[in-house]
Amino acid sequence: MKATDTAPRTETVDTEAGTARISWLPAREPRLLLALGHGAGGGIEARDLRALAAALPAHGVSVALVEQPWRVAGKKLAPAPKTLDTGWRGLWPALADAGLPVVAGGRSAGARVACRTASALGARAVLALSFPLHPPGRPEKSRKDELLASGVPTLVVQGGNDPFGRPAEFPPGEYRLAEVPHADHGFAVPKRSGTTEDRAMEILTSAVTGWLAATV
Repeated sequence: MKATDTAPRTETVDTEAGTARISWLPAREPRLLLALGHGAGGGIEARDLRALAAALPAHGVSVALVEQPWRVAGKKLAPAPKTLDTGWRGLWPALADAGLPVVAGGRSAGARVACRTASALGARAVLALSFPLHPPGRPEKSRKDELLASGVPTLVVQGGNDPFGRPAEFPPGEYRLAEVPHADHGFAVPKRSGTTEDRAMEILTSAVTGWLAATV
């Protein structure tokens, strides 16, 4: 995708893990590209990914929604982390061909992939949405090392009630953390909280927009 393109389009990319798919949502005058991978339990239809894809192009940020090969193939279960990393690395040249600084991002398992591969791929920064700090109820199984080793400026956006790691559980480190109050791992908010889904997405997109403007 050239930096001057403005029409959304979809591209398939062959990787060693299979065929991946990129949905391009370009800004009219882009200054950077945010690549967003999905989690292990869903695809690019996730509310946070769609909210960012809708909001960021108006701020000069082109968005690439990335579907891992297992998802493109119609499989229901994500493969091992090593295979996810292989797919991400294999499609990275297509992202770099946009000719823009690339921020690696994703939600849940996609956030882990972005953190693990950022330095080696030359990502400008990492956006980690709903980073799964540990499996639910298993805080001793911490994945903090993946987050702390990203090697680039990193923003974590976490739901206040995420069972995979609430904001207060995150360790100190060289990253920023923004909280979406009351939200769960998928950034859904209970009606009793008084926060609407639209408001939750506004909090999320504002945090990301402000961080990108100040960091990249």
